[in-house]
Amino acid sequence: MTRIRFQQSLEDLKENLLVMAGLAEQAIQRAIEAYRVRDLSICDLVNRSEIAINRMERDIDQAALDLLAMEQPMAIDLRFILSVIKINADLERVGDAAKSISDRVRVMDRMAAVDLPVDIPRMASMAADMVRKSLQAFIEGDAELARSVLTMDDAVDQMNRAAFRALTKVMEDQSHLAQQALNALMICRSLERVGDHATNIAEDVIFWIQGADVRHHKSVAKAAAIAAAAAAAAAGANTAVENAPAASTAIRGAAPAATTGSVAPDGPVPIDPAPIDTAPIDTASAKS
Repeated sequence: MTRIRFQQSLEDLKENLLVMAGLAEQAIQRAIEAYRVRDLSICDLVNRSEIAINRMERDIDQAALDLLAMEQPMAIDLRFILSVIKINADLERVGDAAKSISDRVRVMDRMAAVDLPVDIPRMASMAADMVRKSLQAFIEGDAELARSVLTMDDAVDQMNRAAFRALTKVMEDQSHLAQQALNALMICRSLERVGDHATNIAEDVIFWIQGADVRHHKSVAKAAAIAAAAAAAAAGANTAVENAPAASTAIRGAAPAATTGSVAPDGPVPIDPAPIDTAPIDTASAKS
């Protein structure tokens, strides 16, 4: 395969991945719309999209593996193909999340509509925006845009935690709404996973462009902070140990003398022996 044909194969791989990305993004939007209007026909569209996404995942993986086997690429071309394989898997998981949401909508459609203390459309909009920006970063090869997606994940995680607290309280206080609250909680969980997959895509874009592995960036940053704190504590402990002899000497120098009225000299204190009686013994009186 000539270099020109190889580059064309890379472009075809990218185009196919973008088609799959469009299907996955559309599936999420349809699933949330189905939740908002309780329209089961939209759920059917989501299910059909999931089938198409699965088929494209297999085709893209096969094309990427063929390029690896036949061309044995290096450097940025190798990173691109590896990133495509990983992004492909994350997009398929986004499609799975959309189907999971549509399945929950089908269950909730059989129940009475109630107002729950959670803004699922807003959370969905944030998660979908993360997917959109991560894919834009992939299209443009923009590592900085990809890094901005990493910071957006915290907001989605925070909304998911808030939804968990609010919905579990509903289940505790209003048991008759437990099923609706549980299904809404599972939808929030699926949206949080969509945000995680968007984060993974952004990380893969950074790896492709810069060759930097930024996976688990939060865990690494936390571990670095813990290590820095431990090092600071160890340094403080060493300083205290080094200062201990000087402090001990100062304490000994400030201690009061054992005797009253004078300061004891350095070194051992001489002992005054008791006087010895040297008078002669009267032997005569001793015999009597």
